Amino acid sequence: MNTARERLLKIIDEIPDQEVDKILDFAEYLKAKRDKSVSQDLTKASESSLGFWDNDIDDEVWN
Repeated sequence: MNTARERLLKIIDEIPDQEVDKILDFAEYLKAKRDKSVSQDLTKASESSLGFWDNDIDDEVWN
């Protein structure tokens, strides 16, 4: 049974280099999109925890 990755590698092996460049561009686009999504998720997670530190009791102790 061929996995999607194996099928993709077979296709890449069979096509001309100028077509491989197009596949590479698309793959890099998908990776950048995924990386941006992960970064946004981490930013949202860190922002949601800021409220924990913003309170009068901790401010008084810190000062």
